[in-house]
Amino acid sequence: MREVDVVGVGITPFGKHRGTSLRSLAAAAMTAAIADADLAATDIDLLVSGNAMAGVLEGQEMIRGQIAATAAGLTAIPVLNVENACTSSSSAVHVALAAIGSGMYDTVLVCGAERMSAQPTPTVLAAMTSGADIERLPEITRELSGVEQVESFFMTVYAEMTSAYQARSGATADDFADVAVKNSAHGALNPNAQYQRRLSRAEVLGSRRIAGPLTALMCSPIADGAAALVLRAADLRNADRAPVRVRASILGSGVPGDGAPWAPLERRTAEAAYATAGIGPEDVDVVEVHDAASPTELIMYEQLGLCGVGDGPKLLASGATALGGRVPVNPDGGLVSRGHPVGATGCAQLVELVTQLRGRAAGRQVPGARFALAENAGGYLHPDPAVCTVTILAGEAA
Repeated sequence: MREVDVVGVGITPFGKHRGTSLRSLAAAAMTAAIADADLAATDIDLLVSGNAMAGVLEGQEMIRGQIAATAAGLTAIPVLNVENACTSSSSAVHVALAAIGSGMYDTVLVCGAERMSAQPTPTVLAAMTSGADIERLPEITRELSGVEQVESFFMTVYAEMTSAYQARSGATADDFADVAVKNSAHGALNPNAQYQRRLSRAEVLGSRRIAGPLTALMCSPIADGAAALVLRAADLRNADRAPVRVRASILGSGVPGDGAPWAPLERRTAEAAYATAGIGPEDVDVVEVHDAASPTELIMYEQLGLCGVGDGPKLLASGATALGGRVPVNPDGGLVSRGHPVGATGCAQLVELVTQLRGRAAGRQVPGARFALAENAGGYLHPDPAVCTVTILAGEAA
């Protein structure tokens, strides 16, 4: 298989863009990524477009990528559309890597985009719930909460995960709030983040309770935005530009019910990614995790091997995962502060990591970063997520 580099990135500000269409958001990110790669639209061989909910929220069930391509002036190029819950655009990257690795394409543009704020919150939450097995939804909800209907299914899932983690690790509400506090400080340094205000522990704990131990400021917000990457075969490298090499892209699917393996999906996927990249957790310098709820970040410390089982709170308290620490996690603010426009999240994580590996992250820069890892999970099969991607990137110095 051919090796692949990320040669260009683009991202829009995340937030509520009520006067902006989905196609315009996507076009802005794609145009920026192509320009960053110092390429022209005619250099793009294929577009792989990731989006999760435009069918439900926008009524555009089909040809979403083709519409975005036209808005960006990418007429008549091949387009593939990928829907894979919250991993839609990281899954699109996985598809693009296969396309280049096979030799069929040389230069592939990947874009993830979502517009959520144009619809009422109940409509958005209902669309999100379609990331679970609808036929089993009452049964699963009853097992998680004791009732068959809840306001936010996925926050109910995260609340149950959080309570189980508290029981086995001794983590406290203060620990969970401190994750949100850390990431709000990171988000305050990110001009594209939805929220750019530092929070206190008291503010996080005092915000409206959503489900179980989760408060509103521990939960990712409704957001709009787009992010894009240009991937190119490494043998076409421009000698004047430092490459960011894709060392691993592992896509895993969850297992429902009692047949689920002993190890959670995220751990299985991460272990496969480390093996493919030829590195271990100790080699990683900067990490993006899917913190749709802040406690999930603590859980992911352990699943990714950044610390031992039950040691997530200790790792957080040590300062190791904050900027200036040993392995900063979510330096862009993560989903809770940067925002979580579902179809854009996977690409947004990778845009941040490429920016870090290039040394261009300004006030949130991780000095000397060589290896970067992104974990992006989505959907729910009970007890596993439906899907997880783990991507490992390497800078020129690696």
